[in-house]
Formats: sequence, C-alpha cells, structure tokens
Amino acid sequence: MHSSTRRPARAVVSLALSAIVAVATIAVSTPASGAVTTVEAGRPAPPSPSVSTGYGGAVASVDAEASAAGLEVLRKGGNAADAAVATAAVLGVTEPYSAGIGGGGYFVYFDAATGEVSTLDGRETAPAGMTETSFINGATGLPYAFADAVSSGLAVGVPGTLATWEAALDRFGTESLKDMLKPAILVATRGFRVDQTFVDQTAANQARFAQFSATADLFLPGGAPPAVGSTFKNPDLAKTLREIALRGTGAFYDGAIADEIAKTVQRPPTAPGAVLPAYPGTMTAADIADYSVLEQEPTHVEYHGLDVFGMAPSSSGGTTVGESLNILENFELSAADTARSLHLYLEATAHAFADRGAYVGDPAYVDVPTETLLSQEFADARACVIDPDQAAPKPVDPAPLDAAGCAAAAAAQAPDTENISTTHLSVVDKWGNAVAYTLTIEQTGGSGITVPGRGFLLNNELTDFNFAPASPLRPDPNLPAAGKRPRSSMSPTIVLDGGDVRYVVGSPGGSMIITTVTQVLVNRIDLGMTLAQAVAAPRASQRNTAAVAAEPAFLAAYETQLAPFGHRFTTTAEIGAVAAIEVGEDGLLTAVAEPVRRGGGTGLVVQPAK
Repeated sequence: MHSSTRRPARAVVSLALSAIVAVATIAVSTPASGAVTTVEAGRPAPPSPSVSTGYGGAVASVDAEASAAGLEVLRKGGNAADAAVATAAVLGVTEPYSAGIGGGGYFVYFDAATGEVSTLDGRETAPAGMTETSFINGATGLPYAFADAVSSGLAVGVPGTLATWEAALDRFGTESLKDMLKPAILVATRGFRVDQTFVDQTAANQARFAQFSATADLFLPGGAPPAVGSTFKNPDLAKTLREIALRGTGAFYDGAIADEIAKTVQRPPTAPGAVLPAYPGTMTAADIADYSVLEQEPTHVEYHGLDVFGMAPSSSGGTTVGESLNILENFELSAADTARSLHLYLEATAHAFADRGAYVGDPAYVDVPTETLLSQEFADARACVIDPDQAAPKPVDPAPLDAAGCAAAAAAQAPDTENISTTHLSVVDKWGNAVAYTLTIEQTGGSGITVPGRGFLLNNELTDFNFAPASPLRPDPNLPAAGKRPRSSMSPTIVLDGGDVRYVVGSPGGSMIITTVTQVLVNRIDLGMTLAQAVAAPRASQRNTAAVAAEPAFLAAYETQLAPFGHRFTTTAEIGAVAAIEVGEDGLLTAVAEPVRRGGGTGLVVQPAK
C-alpha cells in the first residue's frame, strides 16, 4: 500500500550527506518540546536570491533552507525526484504551518528519457467512519460552524505526504528516503532562524494554538510567538524523522506513530481552560495503515502549441487551469491591450470555476467528466458566452456537459472554504527531468493540533469537503464519505515545448492556486513578461464570485482600466506564492520564487551563469 521495495541509494549522494548524518543522528539533549534560543545557537539562513539563472539543475521554493537542501542533492548527483523530496522534507521543518508529514499533496513528474509525465495523488483521505453527514450537527440538523470545525479531530484526514515521498523515490528517484530525510533532520536538530513571516503566522494563530497543549508548548514558548532572529528548534520532529529514516514509512503508517495520531484525532489534547469545541474525529490506526498513494494520468491541454500537464481529480487544479486556458485559446491576448486581456482572463476562470463546482470531486466516488472538461469543444462553448467587452453577472452557471452552443443550466455553488496556506516547489535536474510538487496541511497551522511528542501539526483537509449539498437540483460531487479524498485546487503544472520542459509552475493559495497558475502562464506566454516579471506581477482572482479578489497593487494598476468592463473588486493582501522554473531553448535555467509575497522565496541553480 504505502510502502514498497527500495532500490539501492546512489553512493555519491550518500557520501555527500555524510556530514549531515553525523550531526543529524546525534541524540537530542533538549527538552521534548520545541526550543527557541538566540540566533547564535543555529546557523544563519543561506543566501536567498528570488531569481537565479544558470545550468546543471534548479530548485525554487518559498524557503532558503529548503531550496539549498534540494540544490545540494542535485549538485551531488541526485535527480529531480530526489531533490524534490529533500526540499519538501525541509519545508516540513521550516514551514510547519503550511506543510509537513501531517498533510498531503500532489506530485507531477516529467521523465526526460521517456518523455512521459506521471502524477502521484498523495491527497489525504477521510477515515472509514466518515459519512455525508459528518459535518452536520445532530442536535440542530445544521452544518457545524466552519470556524469550529477547522480546529478539530473531525477535520483531520489520513496523511499522505510520507507515502508520496516514498512512492516518488521508488517510482522516479535514485536515492533512499533515509538519505533524503537527513537535511530535514539536521535543520530540525540545530534549528532555523525565525523570520517575520514565521512570527506573523504564529501570532495570527496564537489564540487557536493556545487551545492545544502540545501545540502551545512547541510554537508558543513562554506563551508567545518566538522572536524574529531567534533560532527555532524542533527536537520532537527530529526524533520522529530519525525513526522514519531508520525504520521506513512503516514506522508512521503501521507503528506507534499511527497509534499516536489516531489517539490525538479521537481525543484532541486541549489545554486547560480551552474554549474550542475540538470535535473528536473517528480516525483509527487501521485507517492510517490502509492509506495508498494513487498514480494516475495527468491532465493535458494544448495552449498556443505548448503541452500543459497538470493534476487530475481528486484535484480540480488540472481540469480548471486546463479549461481556463482552452477558453482563452479562443481570444487574442497581448500586452498591447492588457486591460482586455485581463478581462478575458477573469471571465475564463469564472466560467471554469462554475464547471469545477458542478462536476469535480473524487473520481473513485463520483463520475467526474474529466475528458469533457478538458476538451477544446467544451471550452469553445464556454467561450461563446463571454463578452469581450463586458463582465457577466456572477455567479455564472455551469455548462451542460453536452454543451455545443451557448446554453447553460443553472445550479447553486457551495461557498469556497479551501484555505490559502500551502507550499509549492519546482525542480529541474541536469538531465531535463522535472518535478512540480504542491503539498499542504490546509490552512495556516492546519488543524492547530500537534501530535504530542512528535513535533508536527495535523492537517484539516477534510473541511475541503462541502459540509452539506450545494444545491438540491443536482448531486454534490464533494460531500464527505469513507475513504474519499476532498476536492483540492492544488495545481502543480509542467509545460512542455516540443517534448522538452519549458515551464514548471505551482503555488499555494487555496482555490486561488488555480487562478495564480493561470495568470502566471498568461503573463509569460501571452503578455510577453519574463518569468520573473510574470511571478512578481500583481494578481487578481475571479472564482465565479460577485467580486474579483485583487491585490492592492493590481487595483492601483488596473482598476480604472477594467472599470468599463464592469468588474467589481474586493481587496486581499496577497494572492499565492509561486515557485517556478523556465528552461530556455539553449538550456539556460531560470529559477524564480516570490520576491516579496510570504516573505519572499528562493530560486537556485547548480551552476550560476556569469
């Protein structure tokens, strides 16, 4: 299920990481809970340029420590899959509120030798005890309040991240999980430098974290967020990762860790005086042991002669990005008329989101019309209802699946509750293999529940299910069920040009992931921006809502220009946090991460161009 036979590790990488082994396997003498010390106690973060160009391989992520770990794997002979796992593991340490072994994600891999794109669905699953009415309060007959449900055992899905790492290394990699965990063990042991983003995220969740004793002990030392410039250590997580490195993923899915996760979900360890209801979940150790990663075909559309590959359902990312691009194929977008191009982008994503809400769920439980949603004919029918000069009233209706003209059938949509805190990494190696990997524990801080003594937060992904049917007029594809994977918007994307990698793109941002990836591609392909400009450009997100969510910089630049088209706007501080790579026709790699959003990210190359 979650484990498989391991191929021998490549010796060069194992030897290169020997220094890390020496440090990472030392017994930790600090207390079982997290520790925060002065900055001198840990190594300063490595240099973190947001854009790098060069050759020999590239890594982009939101975090300097993580990108550096992945780059070291590439430098010493590992491939893109190996580097992606090492990068992701470090992100679980330095970005614990966005990723980690308590969550899940989607892994897209391009094999340069075969020209094939493969995907791994490592999405969390609902436990066997979950039903369509699990989020309905039996006393009132109404759905639980979302704010209460997210911080509860009821919200926790069976984690898939570790199983994804194992499957990625077995299927695509050359190294062992044991070796690829060593950088993360080192960072958890010696600590990382706390930055303003980490402090802000902790402070924003302080009241919630204080409700759970193990979480408060770890992330609120002395009852408050750690200080900027201090060093944050996580000896419990280091211990957990060492156990997994020595015993394999069975230590997590079949051993004591599984029992501890199940106990924590069933009886969330609240602090004295906690006021959250912290509803208990039904997850058992058997649910965890039964978890499987799914390998499936990617989504695929052609856009201006490029082949765009993404993640198929249970994620809605590939189908909705793909449908949006197929709709835009009907129009001419250019920097010469930026306002009209942005108007068409906003209308395309609104219509694609209408179809997403009506038709996309876990294909093991509902009949998802993936082929139809990705067909150019279906998109053409959607495009014909878009007015190039005027925004349609929102929400627009989903199209009938046999749409051949401009007719549409009305249906309600459930409110969007998918949260924004996720993380993404992109990797290209010297052989031309590539990885786009988006992973998450759902909202910032996940469920807020830390497994006592283990150093990691549990996800709250099951709140991505609709709590109740969206409409009485049609079946809801995203209601909870035993073993079901909640619909996601994660959109790891690989774009090929003539069979070779051109772009690797992804982002966090909840349902705004889809619009972020689409907008970056439009910026780069249609509007003539460089990749760095496409990532840094201000963003707006239309997800079939009455108003467009837009960053302040977007409003400053385009609100007046878009006013004649009839768009309404609301302001959101920031949208997404992209990590992307471009491969030029001459093989030049450009690794790009956010210059500002989420505190900025890091794009690195093995051999920088002079």
